[in-house]
Amino acid sequence: MKVKEIQTLKTEELVKQLEANHRELFDLRFRLSTRQLVNHREIRRVKRKIARLKTIIRERELGIVHPGKS
Repeated sequence: MKVKEIQTLKTEELVKQLEANHRELFDLRFRLSTRQLVNHREIRRVKRKIARLKTIIRERELGIVHPGKS
């Protein structure tokens, strides 16, 4: 999901996606420890998703508005 798409979501939806990504990260780490994870890059991908979501949630808390967005 791209940043522009994430910014169009409501805060409640962002929190739900954040929780889902945390669960996915837990599952990936569990699969990594049991040597069932095939693609290690999945962990990095999910961590970046979590960071994006947290950044946008925090920007909304601070009231930061990006140029070109009304």
